[in-house]
Amino acid sequence: MVEIKNPEQIAKMREAGLVVAAIHAATREVAVPGATTKDLDDAARKVLAEHGAKSNFLGYGGFPATICTSVNDVVVHGIPDTETVLADGDIISIDCGAIIDGWHGDAAYTAFVGSGHSPELVELSRVTEESMWAGIAAVRKGNRLVDISKAIEGYIRRQPRPANGKYGIVEDYGGHGIGSEMHMDPHLLNYVDRKRGRGPKLVPGFCIAIEPMVNLGTAKTHVLADDWTVKSNDGSWSSHWEHSVALTEQGPLVLTAPDGGKAKLAELGIEAAPDPLA
Repeated sequence: MVEIKNPEQIAKMREAGLVVAAIHAATREVAVPGATTKDLDDAARKVLAEHGAKSNFLGYGGFPATICTSVNDVVVHGIPDTETVLADGDIISIDCGAIIDGWHGDAAYTAFVGSGHSPELVELSRVTEESMWAGIAAVRKGNRLVDISKAIEGYIRRQPRPANGKYGIVEDYGGHGIGSEMHMDPHLLNYVDRKRGRGPKLVPGFCIAIEPMVNLGTAKTHVLADDWTVKSNDGSWSSHWEHSVALTEQGPLVLTAPDGGKAKLAELGIEAAPDPLA
């Protein structure tokens, strides 16, 4: 069953989404050479406390931290600790969420630590982020879930190939419904699987977390002994971008973007829905 939200509930999710955006801003400041991933987790905890919000990651299925910190060949679900020290040239994907009055926000971004990153890594992050926005642009009345998957995969496949010959679209993890829980139906693939059909129709009140994960190599992954950390099988580095999005009567609202997605969607020829908190 897909949970359909009313405007008041979407407004609460927007509150949670803005807390997530604040966590992103705070952790970007901390993601510098010499910082530990625990330093980033501490910054996220501080933001949550300042906003009176709760973490939806801490304790989820036993997860021991406030955010996920996935460095280099870690695709997703990296656990912050004091031993992982960021170095010049690293990339890190930071995934985090917040709860306000029982309503959830969830988003991720990839950051470059220091300088000297190869053009291939810069392009990997750009392609992953832009594929997310292509998926967001497909969140419109009358479309179906598969149209989001098609937009994400189609954007990635249209890009010039990297030197190693391919972008690996991770298949084991994907987007998800979000609202009164962090992970809800429907599960969103970042590629088209014709066996799954077209999925539910997108209607006002439909909310989805769109999160492509792309490797600079194989799409295959494995989970480490901690039962959380996911790495690429071939050691290729990975990028992860995510936003939570609500479909309203006026169009899409990017709940976890500071401006609600207005600027980026305008570039794509789409008018974002009005911000209910403005």
